[in-house]
Amino acid sequence: MAIRLPPLNGLRAFEAAARHLSFQKAAEELHVTPAAISHQVKGLEEHLGVQLFRRGNRVLELTDAAKLCLPKLREGFDCLREAMERLRSEEDTTTLEVRVAPSLAAKWLMPRLHRFISAHPAIDVRISADTQLIDLSERSAPGGKEQSTRAGDADLCIRFGAGHYPGYRVEKLFDVSLLPMCSPKLLEGEHAIRSPEDLRHHTLLHDDVVYFEHGGSNWEVWLNAAGVESVDAARGAHFNHTALALEAAVDGSGVVLATPIVAAPDLASGRLVRPFALSLPSDFAYYVISPESRADAPAIALLRNWLLDEADRDHEPAPTGVAETHRE
Repeated sequence: MAIRLPPLNGLRAFEAAARHLSFQKAAEELHVTPAAISHQVKGLEEHLGVQLFRRGNRVLELTDAAKLCLPKLREGFDCLREAMERLRSEEDTTTLEVRVAPSLAAKWLMPRLHRFISAHPAIDVRISADTQLIDLSERSAPGGKEQSTRAGDADLCIRFGAGHYPGYRVEKLFDVSLLPMCSPKLLEGEHAIRSPEDLRHHTLLHDDVVYFEHGGSNWEVWLNAAGVESVDAARGAHFNHTALALEAAVDGSGVVLATPIVAAPDLASGRLVRPFALSLPSDFAYYVISPESRADAPAIALLRNWLLDEADRDHEPAPTGVAETHRE
């Protein structure tokens, strides 16, 4: 048979009075009168059938029974306080599910995300790197059909595409441009890159993300714009992630056509240089999108505005080092 627990107010009054050995101080702590403390303790003693205090002139002493139960009672109150703190903490924490294309997550978002986390510790940001956040087959849907987001249950996505996402709040994060990049060591030696025609001596590294709505491959579009006919735009190695193509370029495996936004850490460190000035704007851009139904939720709006502010602070890094001497 379950034991009926005594009234919580009586236990609180007893614990406070036992700690202070004073009904007056217990009353001050619990914001009641000394008479109320005395009444609650007396009710607890009657419920338990045990005397808890010896009352004398201005002296309050614990009985042996009270001394015996007091440590466990205090432990119980400590556990109760801890449980309430955990509950409050859970209520104060907001979780945001964020989906980002893998290369942008690794090269742009992660190096700066610590600033948002430090400024907003109550927001639990969960990043999912998702290859489905890039528009490919949907980029020129016949009849002008809107693009599907494939955003799932995410609170916010950073997506590369044309920006038509019905049912979602859409903000442009930044425009995208493409230009060749390579390891500094390819600017030296027998086949040093001096002009776009020199690319015929080097492997073309293909980022298979589509940046131009019409025309051939990314390299074909750039070489045509550069007026180069002596380089086969179809040859070379292909990569399904921009970050992989960039790493191959850093290793000196060839020349990659990439966006300075994603390559910024490698350009800043000198691991990559930009041998030519010709930069082509992409037909697509990066967008911050969130479901319209909850786009104005405080935490989502806070993260969205932070991302837009970070993008505004970024500018394409100027060519550095030896690459600058070979700009056209």
